[in-house]
Amino acid sequence: MSVEADYYELLEVSRTADDATIKSSYRKLAMRWHPDKNPGDADAEARFKAISEAYDCLKDPQKRAAYDRFGHEAFKQGMSGGGGPGGAGGAGFSDLGDIFETIFGSAFGGGGRQQARRGADLRYDLEIDLDDAFHGKQAEIEIEVSAKCEPCDGSGAEPGTGTRRCNLCGGHGHVRAQQGFFMVERTCPTCHGRGEVIEKPCRSCRGEGRVDTPQKLEVNIPPGVDTGTRIRLAGKGEAGPFGSPPGDLYIFIHIRRHGVFERDGTNLITRVPIAFTTAALGGEIAIPGLDGEKIAIDIPAGIQSGKQLRKRGAGMPVLQGRGRGDLVIEIMVETPTKLTSRQKELLRELQATETGEETPQSKGFFDRLKEAFGG
Repeated sequence: MSVEADYYELLEVSRTADDATIKSSYRKLAMRWHPDKNPGDADAEARFKAISEAYDCLKDPQKRAAYDRFGHEAFKQGMSGGGGPGGAGGAGFSDLGDIFETIFGSAFGGGGRQQARRGADLRYDLEIDLDDAFHGKQAEIEIEVSAKCEPCDGSGAEPGTGTRRCNLCGGHGHVRAQQGFFMVERTCPTCHGRGEVIEKPCRSCRGEGRVDTPQKLEVNIPPGVDTGTRIRLAGKGEAGPFGSPPGDLYIFIHIRRHGVFERDGTNLITRVPIAFTTAALGGEIAIPGLDGEKIAIDIPAGIQSGKQLRKRGAGMPVLQGRGRGDLVIEIMVETPTKLTSRQKELLRELQATETGEETPQSKGFFDRLKEAFGG
């Protein structure tokens, strides 16, 4: 079998096959041609090695891109002989760094100095009340963040001085080193990718171009936010080094526990105890909502503990939307613990008139006991 066989043909896939297809086909072929399954078969062993070599190339995005463009010549040191791209009349590439530079640009080949990176994004955790989440609010926060140094205007150089080209990298921002077969490119350790060095560092920022400064910021909290809601303040993060753009500030919202309501998405949940007489006879109760309005709740006669009543549109506002969630009221029937003599007398009179039909759940339970234990 020729070692120059097309990798895609070896793996029996098309050139547009995705990674999953290539991997699946390789596994099937590897199992089929594995030497353990074909003992003494030299052809099977050679095919297995060729399949493994093909997969090792195509599973790597960078190697695959180089192979798609230059074929097997992409992996021949120097590529300067024969009739390949480096042969007579060919352009030629001295190493893989040049190949990757042609395909991917300076990220692999070092075609220019590194652009200054933007500043880091920052996080601020802001705790607010449920009422604030309902109505929305303007909150003021104070945060210490790296800001552009004013005396040097973020350049890192002492006012009146400048920069010079880095001697180590020659102003490219990158240095190369040969490591075996590969040419490895790294950010210049002297200028850190800028291609230039500061002659005299600014005394205020010590050449960083930024200083830590406390800042007060206004944060607009819209109605309907919940724990985990993230608010982005563009350009309010850490200043970039040497005058590069700042990062962003992300405000993460946390809602404090409320004394009455629990939140479930846009719904509000509350547990309301009612007198057992109200539960038996029915009635109406009223509770205050977060909007300040009284919410009237009709209690049907005979309601039991744990029953949930729902008030549509009395919950939390929908974040950046219309409408509101619901208010869910969970009923808790409270048994009286302090009774006057007259109240006890009235209850005994009621008890004397009971037939069991008034409490069907209790009656049903004891009927089942009788059946289970023979009366």
